[in-house]
Amino acid sequence: MTPPLTLSSLPLFPLGSVLFPDGVLALRVFEVRYLDMVRKCHQAGAPFGVVSLTQGQEVRQAGAPEERFNDIGTLAVIEQLETPQPGLITVLCRGSQRFRITQRRHLPHGLWTADVGHIERDLTVPVPEDLKKASTALAQVLNTLQVRDPGMPHLVTPTAAQLDDCGWVANRWCELLPVPLELKQRLMELNNPLVRLELVGDVLERTGIAQ
Repeated sequence: MTPPLTLSSLPLFPLGSVLFPDGVLALRVFEVRYLDMVRKCHQAGAPFGVVSLTQGQEVRQAGAPEERFNDIGTLAVIEQLETPQPGLITVLCRGSQRFRITQRRHLPHGLWTADVGHIERDLTVPVPEDLKKASTALAQVLNTLQVRDPGMPHLVTPTAAQLDDCGWVANRWCELLPVPLELKQRLMELNNPLVRLELVGDVLERTGIAQ
C-alpha cells in the first residue's frame, strides 16, 4: 500500500465554512497573522489549509473562546491576489486536495500550522441514472445564478464530464445548499463520492429542488 503524502508546517486558515475540492473561495485578509502568511504562500506558489471551526470565530476578539477546528480540511491554492489598500489583501483561491491533520501548533503571533497527510482524491464515478436529476438541476441553478450575477467567481459553466462526476456534482451542491456547517463537513469527509451524492440527492428531494 502506498504511504500517504505528507506535508509539514502547513499554515492553516480556520473559517466558519467548508472548502470543497475544486471549490472557489474568496477572502478579504486583514489580520496581521494572515497577511504575511498569504503573501508568502502566493510568492512561493504554495497552498495553505482551510479548516472549518468548531469553536471560536474567524477574527480574533478579546475574551472570545479559543479557536478549535476539524482535523480534516482542504488545501487552498491562490489563483488571484490583490492589495486594494494597505493592510488589506483580497485573494481568490481554489480548493485542491483534502488533508488530515496529524499534529498542530499554535504560534506566538496567533497563526496555526500543522503537519498533515493528504487524503486520496475522489475516484471519478459516473452519476447513476437515478441521480441524473441532481446533475440536471445543478446545471440549471448554475445557469440561473450566472444570468443574475455574471461576476460571481464560483459560477462556472460545467462541462459534460463534470456533470457526470458524482464527486464534482455533490461538492457543488454542498456549496450551494443551506445546510448546517457540521453536515457540510461530514459530507466533505466522505471518501465515497457516490454516497456523498446520494445523501445530497436525499436533501434535494426533501426540499423539492430536484424531483
